[in-house]
Amino acid sequence: MSKSPEKQFEAAILCRDVHKEYYLYQHRTTSLREWFIRAVRRQPINVGQASFTLSNFNLRVARGEVVGLIGRNGSGKSTALRLIGGIYRPTSGTIETHGRVAGVFELGAGFSQDLTGMENIALKGVIMGLTSAQIAAHRDAILEFAELGDFINTPIKYYSSGMVARLAFAIAFCVKPDILLLDEVLAVGDEAFRKKCVRRLQEFSSCGGTM
Repeated sequence: MSKSPEKQFEAAILCRDVHKEYYLYQHRTTSLREWFIRAVRRQPINVGQASFTLSNFNLRVARGEVVGLIGRNGSGKSTALRLIGGIYRPTSGTIETHGRVAGVFELGAGFSQDLTGMENIALKGVIMGLTSAQIAAHRDAILEFAELGDFINTPIKYYSSGMVARLAFAIAFCVKPDILLLDEVLAVGDEAFRKKCVRRLQEFSSCGGTM
């Protein structure tokens, strides 16, 4: 069924004049002893300078669009996705997202390494705003998609990169988001699982999901 023009061009993601500033330290005092010595010698406690990873960033993504960010290493692509996903906060500017957002970022991002896979499912669900009942309703689908077996009850610090990817994708796909953020994560995992993810991405897009 075709979408109405109004619905098709309604913004799912809207970034206006977004800046993200980091502070790069040439030296950072890390102990009370060092702090005291530098204070007595009248030396600066921390030495560094501000650096903009992302500056004057504007983006509008309509509902149902599939958009790729292309740029050199260090140009701010991953930072932009984390800002949209709410992992980072912008130094200035505004970001609006309309609908439930799920993200699969660098391996392990958003997971607690000391918690088991099952516990991380609950943690990610809470972060995404799901209730306990909603998390429980999605749990079986997540476990089936991830195919981790008994490893789901093992702390994820013992997972391989492919296992972490399986869990991250399973959560992102199975909580039925409106907006899906992906950051170069299909490079890991076995071929069968990658094909499985691509099929799910195609289904997500055909149903009007925003990526």
